[in-house]
Amino acid sequence: MTTLSSTHHTPPPAKNIPMLTGGLPLIGHLTEFLKDPVSMLIRGWHEQGELFQFRLGTRKFVLFAGPEAHDCYFRAPRDHMSAKDVYQFTVPIFGRGVAYDVSPELMSEQLGFLYPELRESALRKFSDIMFEETMNFADAMGQQGELDLPQAMNQLTINIASHCLIGPEVRNQLNAGFAESYHDLQNGINTLGFFFPHLPTPAHRSRDRARKSISEMFERIVMERRRTGARSDDFMQKVMESRYKDGRAVTDEEITGILLTVLFAGQHTSAVLATWTCLELLNSPSYIDKLRNEMQEIYANENASNIDTLKQQSLMEYTIRENERLHPPLILLIRKVLKPVQFGDHSVPAGTLAMVSPAAAHRLPHLFANPDRFYPERFASPNREDKQHRYTLIGFGGGNHMCMGKHFAYLQLKTIWTVLLDRFDFFTDRDIPAPNYGSWVTGPKEPCRVRYQHRSKSGIFH
Repeated sequence: MTTLSSTHHTPPPAKNIPMLTGGLPLIGHLTEFLKDPVSMLIRGWHEQGELFQFRLGTRKFVLFAGPEAHDCYFRAPRDHMSAKDVYQFTVPIFGRGVAYDVSPELMSEQLGFLYPELRESALRKFSDIMFEETMNFADAMGQQGELDLPQAMNQLTINIASHCLIGPEVRNQLNAGFAESYHDLQNGINTLGFFFPHLPTPAHRSRDRARKSISEMFERIVMERRRTGARSDDFMQKVMESRYKDGRAVTDEEITGILLTVLFAGQHTSAVLATWTCLELLNSPSYIDKLRNEMQEIYANENASNIDTLKQQSLMEYTIRENERLHPPLILLIRKVLKPVQFGDHSVPAGTLAMVSPAAAHRLPHLFANPDRFYPERFASPNREDKQHRYTLIGFGGGNHMCMGKHFAYLQLKTIWTVLLDRFDFFTDRDIPAPNYGSWVTGPKEPCRVRYQHRSKSGIFH
C-alpha cells in the first residue's frame, strides 16, 4: 500500500515597504511635506518606485504611485480600504447621517439620488443654464476692470451649481447671505481640519455658524414647498420625494446634507480648475488664439453655446484636461487600510493610511512627456497620453469613489471659458502663482488678480 503525500508551498514572506529617505526623529517627513508635498512625493517615486512609505509625525502613510499601483488602490474592496475612516473631517460640513458619516452602502444610495441629474438629458438642460449664468456674469463685468480671479470663479460656479443642482430659491438667495455662508463653509476644509476637525479655530467656528445658517435656509425652503404644495423640477424636489431601498423617507437634516454634498461636488473643485485654466492660458497666450479660432469655426452659424457645440470644442476639452493634469484640485486621496492589501511583493498592513496623489502622478515623466509643460495637445491623437492606462489621469479619482460629477465639471468649465474668452481679453503682469497647499482643495496662492478689457463687437456672444 502506498501513501500519497502532497507538498504545501508556503508563499514567501512579503517584502518590507521601502521608507522615503530624509525623515527626522519624532516629526518624520512633516516639515518637507508641509512645504511642498507634491515635490516630496515625486522625489519618493524617483527614489523608491511605485510603493513607499513615509511618516508625518507618528502616523505612517504609504503612497501608491503610477497606473499599476493606482489600479490596485482603486480596485481594493471597501472592506480592505475605507474612505469613511479618513474623511471624518467633512462631517461638520455635510452633517450627520450623510456622506462619510454613514456606511459606504448608504452613502452610495444617497448619491444615487443624483444619478438622473447627470444623464445626457439633464446635462443638456444644465448646459443652457451654464450659458445663461456665464453670460449674465460677463454682462455684469462691464467694459474693463480687474478680477480677484479665485473669488470671481468661486462666485460664478456657485451661481451655476446652485441654479443647476439645488433649485431656484437657493440661487435667488445668493446675494442674501448664502454666498458668504457657503464661503465660510468652504474654508472649513483645510489641512489642519483634516487632522483636528473639531479644533475651535476661527475658521472652524465660522464653518459651524455657516453650516447652521445654510441648514436653516434649506429647511425653510423645504417647509414652504410642503406648505404650499409647490413642486419644482430640481434636485431638491427629487431628494424631498426620494425613498431609501427600505422605504424610509429622507429626513430634513439628510436633505440638507445631501444638497451640500452635491453642491460641493459641483462647485468647489470647478472653481479652482477654472482659476488655473485662466492662469495657464495667460502664461501661454498662443492657446487663447487657437481656442478662439476653434470657437469661430464651430459657432460660425450659431450664437449660443449648448451641449452639442461644446462637445465639438476639442481643444477646449484638451485644455481643461491639461489643467486637471497640472493642477488637480485634490492633490491627495487617502484611505485607511482595514485588511492587508497586496501589491507586487509587498503587503500594506492594516492600520496604514494609504494614498494616491493625482498631483504627483500627473508629473511622472514616463507617462507624460515633458510633464511640467502646459501642452493640451498631449491628449489629442496620436499622443493620447491619458489613454496609456485606465488610471493615468486621475484628477477626478477612480474606482468606487470616482467623482460622478466629472462630466458636469467639464461642461461647466468649457462654457465659462468659451464665453469669457470670446467676450474679454485678460492680462496679468505676474507669473503663475505657486499652489496654496494649506487648503485641502489646492488653488493658487493669493493675491491672484487679472485685468480684463472688453473685446470688439465681432465676437460670438455679444
